[in-house]
Amino acid sequence: MSQSAQNSAGIQTLLDAEREASKIVQKAREYRTKRVREARDEAKKEIEAYRANKEAEYKEFEAKHTQGNKAAEDEANKEADAKIAEIQKAGKKGQEQVIKDLLSAVFDVHPGACLIKGV
Repeated sequence: MSQSAQNSAGIQTLLDAEREASKIVQKAREYRTKRVREARDEAKKEIEAYRANKEAEYKEFEAKHTQGNKAAEDEANKEADAKIAEIQKAGKKGQEQVIKDLLSAVFDVHPGACLIKGV
């Protein structure tokens, strides 16, 4: 073969090798991009599972501790209701006498009872 034909064949071989290398690089980029997406999706799933787990733990904790608060609240309400009933009972007990005293003070006028001068 002549020198020019050998050079042309060598250039063609180099061009073919470059195209092949370019294809390999492109496949590597596609694989890397695909792998990054898969890793991101896996991470999102793990994060969501972790979040759901922690949310369930929190709800369990809240339910457990809210029951204790609910019991204390119920006890406080019972005590308050008992005190209110006691106060109402005491008010009703003296209610008639208070009404009689008020009516007596309003309707039973004693002219000499006023000690203010000029009245």
